[in-house]
Parts: sequence; C-alpha cells; structure tokens
Amino acid sequence: MSARNIFTRPARLAAIAPWLWMLLFFLVPFGFVLKISLSQTAIAQPPYVPVFDLGQGFGSIRAAFAALSPDNFRLLVADDLYVLSYLRSLVVAAVSTSILLLIGYPVAYGMARLPRHWQGIAMMLVIVPFWTSFLIRIYAWINILQHDGLLNQILLELHLVSVPVVWLSTDGAMYLGIVYSYLPFMILPLYAVLAKQQPALLEAASDLGASPRQAFWLVTFPLSLPGIAAGVLLCFIPIVGEFVIPDLLAGSDALMIGQTLWLEFFTNKDWPVASAVAVVLLLLLLVPLLLYDRLQRRQLEEAP
Repeated sequence: MSARNIFTRPARLAAIAPWLWMLLFFLVPFGFVLKISLSQTAIAQPPYVPVFDLGQGFGSIRAAFAALSPDNFRLLVADDLYVLSYLRSLVVAAVSTSILLLIGYPVAYGMARLPRHWQGIAMMLVIVPFWTSFLIRIYAWINILQHDGLLNQILLELHLVSVPVVWLSTDGAMYLGIVYSYLPFMILPLYAVLAKQQPALLEAASDLGASPRQAFWLVTFPLSLPGIAAGVLLCFIPIVGEFVIPDLLAGSDALMIGQTLWLEFFTNKDWPVASAVAVVLLLLLLVPLLLYDRLQRRQLEEAP
C-alpha cells in the first residue's frame, strides 16, 4: 500500500462521520416530523392518524401513505394566526440581529485592537454570562424590570420618574433580553476575524492617502464580512425560533412562532399542525443558510 493510500483512506472514513451524524440526528427525526405533519389529529395515543404498523405488512404501510394529506400546510397559509406568527418572528429576529450587529461590532473591534495580554481578559468577560444558567439570567431580568424592581427603584430614587414605569411584558423588554442573551454570539465571530487582520494593511492604506475612516470602510470592514455573516447567522436563526425570552419578557398580544409551536404541541395537543409549523420554520431558516453558503463559494472563487 502506498503512502498516499495510507493517509487518504482514514481521511475518507473521517468524512463519513458528519454525514452519519446528519442522517441519524437530523434527516431521520425530520422524516418523522414530516410524516406527522401530513397526518390528521386524533384523540388517541399517539394523537394522530395514520400510524405505520410494520406488523400488518406492506399493505397497511401503503394504505397509511395514501392517507397522508397536506391539509395542515394549507391551514398554515389560510389562518392569520400562523402567518402573523411567522412574520413577527422574522421581524423580531431581523431587528434584534441589527441591534446586535450595531453593538457587537464596536465591541469586537475594540477587543481586537487591545494589547495581546488584555484580549484574553476581554474574551473572558464576554464569555462569563455563559457560566450562569440561561433561565436564571432571564429571571434576573424579570426581577429588574418588574413594577417594584431594581430599575424602577433607581429611577424613583433619582427622581427621573414620578411613578413606576411599565417595563415588563413589553416588546422593549423582549428585545433587551434577546440582545443581552445573544450578544456573545455576535461578538465572538467578529472578534475572530478582526483579530486576524494585519495592521500593515491599514498602514499601507494610510501611506496611500486614506484617512482612518476611509481605511476602515475600504479595508477593515470588507475583510470582516465573513465574521459579520457568521454572527448574523448565529443570532438570526435561533432568534426566529426563540420561545423562552418572548414568553417570559414579552406581552401576549402577539405570539412568535416558537410560542405558537409550544401551544399547538402542549396545549392544543395538535401534533400534526405543530409538526407542519416546525417543517415550514425549518424551510424558512434554510434560506439564510443557502445564502451564506453561496457567499462563501463566491469568496472562494474570487480568492487569488
């Protein structure tokens, strides 16, 4: 066996691992969810029909396939509740991601410009919130924002307000909780890209007559686009399906799709409709992933 084959064969075997992972933990579960989304609700266990019964032979399986119907997907389009939930989730995710980018980029830029021995400390300060349970941090914000919470007490003591302000159960509280929770996911990929940029590039731009602002927009910002894309994806995709933060901090006037999904599964016990909601949500989230993949391919093609 040649030396090339010795190293090529393990590499090929290692490449199989991610495909097996996707098959076992994504495609197979997604197949079950898709099947349930094409079923009908029933007062039974499980709460949907038809159910594949392998013991009854191939004929029963063929009959079960014939009984599948896309009615649940038609319901999602026809009912304003689901349409508005999707639209609200997309709007909240877009606004939150924009705020995260506006806050996270200056923070990551400042971290990348710190002396090397201070960058590790700055990184630790960004990661520290992850050391505390996610639910504990959200409940802490509830205590801060409630009617007699810390924020209103401070405002009253400073005579900035005469009566307690309603912070909790508002969209503002929801955006605050989302930005606080997802900010590290925006900062870390941006910092990883900005820290790798060579100072010599900015010096060359300055030698060519560019001002610091022009050097930033012509050199630093374009080179940081991969970090921006990664941070946007890491924030936008989970925010679209967010359930805990809107449920605890936002009002109940308008639901995000994660809340609607929860209600269908656990309150209405309508697994087929809930599965259809999950399938459509997944298809929606594939769009930014495909755009990111296309951007990456284009950058590889344009690279010298």
